[in-house]
Amino acid sequence: MMNHFSNPVLLKELKLRFRAFKSFSGLMFYLVVLCIFVAGFLLVYTQFTGTGFFRPSESFAMFAVLSMLQMGLVMFITPGLTAGAISTEREKQTLNILLTTTQSSSQIIIGKLLSSVAFLILLLIAGLPLYSLVFLFGGVSPSQLITIFLLYLLTLIAIGSIGIMFSTITKKTIVSMIATYGAMIFLAGITAFFFFIGMSMEQMSMAQGTSTNQTPFSPITYFWASINPGALMLTILYPDLATSLESLVGISLPIWIVYIIFYCLITILCLTIAIRKLRANMKTNR
Repeated sequence: MMNHFSNPVLLKELKLRFRAFKSFSGLMFYLVVLCIFVAGFLLVYTQFTGTGFFRPSESFAMFAVLSMLQMGLVMFITPGLTAGAISTEREKQTLNILLTTTQSSSQIIIGKLLSSVAFLILLLIAGLPLYSLVFLFGGVSPSQLITIFLLYLLTLIAIGSIGIMFSTITKKTIVSMIATYGAMIFLAGITAFFFFIGMSMEQMSMAQGTSTNQTPFSPITYFWASINPGALMLTILYPDLATSLESLVGISLPIWIVYIIFYCLITILCLTIAIRKLRANMKTNR
C-alpha cells in the first residue's frame, strides 16, 4: 500500500532542493526582507511619530502590509521554482532517462510541483515568528491569519501549476519563465487594470444617464476583481471593502468563492496539460 502512494521523484526533488545552498540563501533573503520591513515599520510608528507606543490599529496595519508584501514575494518566487522543473531536465538531457523509469507522467509532474510547494510552505512557516509580533501588540484574530495562509497556499499551487505546464510544453527554461511571469503579471496586474477600467466606464455610464438599471450590474468587472489576489486579500483584511465592491458591481456573491473555483480549475487544467504533454514532447524530440 505504501509503495502504491510513494513518489520517488518527490523524494529526490526534496533532497536535492533542501540540500542546495541556493535554497537556504533564498530563504535567508526572504526573511531579511521581511525583517527589514517589520523593523522599519516599528521604527516609523514609534520613534518618528513621537508617540513611543504601538497601538492595535497600527498593529493591524502592519499585518495588512506584511501580508501584501508576503503575497508579492510568494508570487515572485513561485515561477522561479517551477518554471524550470521539466525544461531543465530536458536541457540537461536527463528527461528521457526519467521517462524510461517506472514512474508515470502524473507522478513526475506532481512530484516536481509538490517539491516546490514544500519549499514555499517552508518560507511561509519561517515567517511566522514575524507574524507573532502582530499578536503581541493585538488587533488581529487568528482566523484572519489562517485565512491569509490558506490564500497563500491556493495561490502558490495555482501559479506553480502554471509554471509546470509552461515548463513541459516549452523546450527552453527562459521561455518558460517569461511565460509564467507573464501569466502572473496578468493575474496580479492586468486584471486590476481591467477592473478599474470597467468601474470607470460604469461610473461614466451612470453619470451620463445611459444606464437603464437603477442599480449597477457589472459581471465582467466583478470577475476581474474576483481573480485578482490583491483584491481578494484586501477584502479579507477589510470586510468593508467587500461590501463596497458588492454595491459597486451589483453582485452579492463573495469574491472568494469565485477565486477558489477559478484557481482550482486553473490548477487542474494546467496539471492535466502538463501530464498529457510530458511524453508527447519526448516523442517529438526523437
